[in-house]
Amino acid sequence: MEALHALIHDFSQSHTWIEAALLAACLALAYGASRVLGRQQPPDSVWFGRRTVDGLMFPLLALALVYAARVGMQAVLQPVFLLRVAVPVLSSLVLIRFFARILANAFPRSAAMRLLERIVSWLAWGVAVLWIVGLLPAVRAELAGVAIHFGKSQVTALTLIEGSLSATVVMLLALWLSSTLERRLLDRTIVDLSMRKVAVNATRALLLLVGLLFALSAVGVDLTALSVLGGAVGVGLGFGLQKLASNYVSGFVILLERSLRIGDNVRVDGFEGRITDIKTRYTLIRAGSGRESIVPNETLITQRVENLSDADRKFNVTTNIVVGYDSQVAQVQQILCGAAAAQPRVLKEPQPVAYLVNFAPDGLEFSLNFWVSDPSAGTVNLRSEINIAILEGLRAAGIDIPYPQRVVQIKGAAAEPQATA
Repeated sequence: MEALHALIHDFSQSHTWIEAALLAACLALAYGASRVLGRQQPPDSVWFGRRTVDGLMFPLLALALVYAARVGMQAVLQPVFLLRVAVPVLSSLVLIRFFARILANAFPRSAAMRLLERIVSWLAWGVAVLWIVGLLPAVRAELAGVAIHFGKSQVTALTLIEGSLSATVVMLLALWLSSTLERRLLDRTIVDLSMRKVAVNATRALLLLVGLLFALSAVGVDLTALSVLGGAVGVGLGFGLQKLASNYVSGFVILLERSLRIGDNVRVDGFEGRITDIKTRYTLIRAGSGRESIVPNETLITQRVENLSDADRKFNVTTNIVVGYDSQVAQVQQILCGAAAAQPRVLKEPQPVAYLVNFAPDGLEFSLNFWVSDPSAGTVNLRSEINIAILEGLRAAGIDIPYPQRVVQIKGAAAEPQATA
């Protein structure tokens, strides 16, 4: 209660209008500086955000200016209330903006990260309230008195909280640095998508490893004990996690060898589609119908995979049709090729070509081959349009499309039932 009475006394004795004017001037100056510095920055910048005030730069500059104004006021006028309250508020805002912007950039569509952001915001505002009313030192003393025993070691609750906060800040800095390198350096220097993916994954893994080591040191964990943990992890990989480790290694092998690249059309285990992304553990393949298959990277290394993309990015599509035996072969080939060439998505070079591939029981079977450069736009819809044009062309030319004919032979007659008395 003494802290609260002291706060009320400072409020009653302070020069509120002067402090309010100084606070408004500091906020305006911080906002103007942030607007000027953030003109050429991208909207996803951690420092400036989309609206200047939701970035990290504005509360950081405001905190520095308000703290300087508070020191200056304390040297001239006593006591200081409003500026003293603004310092913990702006400090909490800096922490919240730091967490929010980095998590939004690293995990843009994660609901769990948004929940974590709300939790951090409430905790930061709670600490600010304790700081303002003067109860923070008492709470720290209470937490320091709560001891947790781990064998022969003793750790206080305050140490755990401070260590966890330090570890979280270090991990966020590692995420921030990796995303910045990916956006500012790797996207410009590495053109190939597969090599860029290798560089991004390797850089993020290295920075997160370094950040984890610093975080463990901040918590107070002895890093020499990690040798025992490394041995345990090695045994686990050898037995239970070998498939997981194999998928991770296979992912890096695929990206480094570039046998499969993002954008290639492949057929794996009967599933055909375009590679949309190559993760460290699995590869995403999207079919033209919109279905997406998640294929473990080990499968792409150990099993047969058909890469349907060649160097000039031409993709072959076929459709078959049967006509009557009395049809003119050259005329049918002309109609088939004309129906394909009339479609704007069909490539002019190589030209569509029709082959007589089989003497079917019901007629002559032709196979029409044509090429496209955009299979992601769908091949079933294009094949349907070409088949409709073929049907109209054959009917206009009077060429018969025979119905299937089957001859059924009945051997013997069924015995008539005998009458019974």
